Amino acid sequence: MPTTKKELQLRGWDEVDIILFSGDAYIDHPAFGAAVIGRVLENAGYRVAIVPQPDWRGDYRDFTKLGRPRLFFAVTSGSMDSMVNHYTAAKRLRSDDAYTPEGRAGMRPDYCTITYCNILKQLYPDVPIVIGGIEASMRRLTHYDYWSDRLMPSILVDSKADILVYGMGEKQIVEIAKRGVQHDIPQTAYLVKNEKKNVESGEVVYLQSHEAALKSKRVHAENFRLIETESNKINAATIVQPIGDSCVVVNPPYPTMTTEELDAIYDLPFQYYPHPKYKNKHIPAYEMIRFSVCMHRGCFGGCSFCTISAHQGKQITSRSEKSILKQVNTLKDLPEWKGYLSDLGGPSANMYGMHGRDMSLCEKCARPSCLHPNLCKNLNQDFASLLHIYNKVDQLPYIKKSFVGSGIRYDLMNEQYGRELITRHVSGRLKVAPEHTSSKVLTLMRKPSWEHYERFHRFFEQVNAEAGLHQQLIPYFISSHPGCTNHDMQQLAEQCKRLHYRPEQVQDFTPTPMTLATTMFYTGLNPYTMLPVFVARTKEEKQKQNSYFFWWKLQKTKSHSK
Repeated sequence: MPTTKKELQLRGWDEVDIILFSGDAYIDHPAFGAAVIGRVLENAGYRVAIVPQPDWRGDYRDFTKLGRPRLFFAVTSGSMDSMVNHYTAAKRLRSDDAYTPEGRAGMRPDYCTITYCNILKQLYPDVPIVIGGIEASMRRLTHYDYWSDRLMPSILVDSKADILVYGMGEKQIVEIAKRGVQHDIPQTAYLVKNEKKNVESGEVVYLQSHEAALKSKRVHAENFRLIETESNKINAATIVQPIGDSCVVVNPPYPTMTTEELDAIYDLPFQYYPHPKYKNKHIPAYEMIRFSVCMHRGCFGGCSFCTISAHQGKQITSRSEKSILKQVNTLKDLPEWKGYLSDLGGPSANMYGMHGRDMSLCEKCARPSCLHPNLCKNLNQDFASLLHIYNKVDQLPYIKKSFVGSGIRYDLMNEQYGRELITRHVSGRLKVAPEHTSSKVLTLMRKPSWEHYERFHRFFEQVNAEAGLHQQLIPYFISSHPGCTNHDMQQLAEQCKRLHYRPEQVQDFTPTPMTLATTMFYTGLNPYTMLPVFVARTKEEKQKQNSYFFWWKLQKTKSHSK
């Protein structure tokens, strides 16, 4: 897609229909949302241009260089919320940005979507603005913002955007291009003065107002429970939240995308390469995923700190074998190809092809997780199609090895799949995420028990021994998650010591917008029980919990002092 006036002229275009603004560098690969949206619009017959990482300081020339679009501006912060991208859990400014050439930091503003929109509204007040991507999606209603330590209203308020696309946005963006900004488009949100005149049919869930949530943490917790419950339904209601003299209206989502629809997106003419303007420049996020294949969308794990199911949906849409093999065949033609696929995966790699046995039961279900507190009996746990694709890929003459680099759910695995994964698709280290050892904390996280992890650990060691392999199991843990105390962290350290784990990279809990864990962090309440939850909030409390990961260093310090 063109990024400059000169590139428009080379195409013979005197104007474009839609101009995309993105906080990421432009990489024409289906792993990057702005590229997908651009290609989908292009395929629908529209002229699309993209302005990656515009300079928001100074004279705003990047915002005017392509002129006025015929239809609308589309704005995204990129593949991450800009505040998560910029700051650590300790609120320290990060020194790099994986989505920028050479990993350079500072190429997008804080609250990126709001900043870009405000500039565009100032320059082109009469041109509609459509916002989407993870930042807009997860900030569509009142949400806690960790970095300013306050509740913020729907991003529609501060951005002044005309319509918000939440979740994966291919269907919505084409419909908006066809019909303009209309209030009946599924999976969109908008701001209106009088909601009752605009919500004409279907079930409606009314949240308590933004102002009521500001006054009461309990109100915010109650609102969140309603939002998450509707988000996990196949047949969801319209959500309405008053703010001032207006209301935010969130329309129900589209039906889950079909395999054919998802295949059609991946079949679009992606170049699988950064734009030529970045020639000879290293973009870390691209280097990480360029030889990877995403096999499906969605996640039914429902982890309380994760945004995947809230953004992509709980239901799984899987690509066909033909589509996956076609992408693999495309990747092998890239100049740097050496015969290794870095990932045959997805949000959770081993959920491919899974769904309810009886979908009529799923249509009545509002559980946020199909795995917690127990495995749903209606879930079809069939690994045959996934194993078949692994084998088909490995049989290709140009494949030396295919790895599974995405996260896996070890509580969703049979012996056949486990052996195939461990013996053929691990690059020496298998990363899994038990997250904690405390049953109390794991319940709040919606994660399986520590005993479940230990069983998998024994299985991993057994399979390696039988196959004569010397591979490592690398567990990920989180400190300072709501509900976690110093005592819980001390128990975690003891388990790590027993298993000889010495984590070098660990995660301090970062509250991100519109997750259950973030709601517990802000309110100190479990929205589903309204019982109090302990929260380590201060810098000192969080540092203390994090220090337990480094038990061997503390041990050395004590021995030296003796």
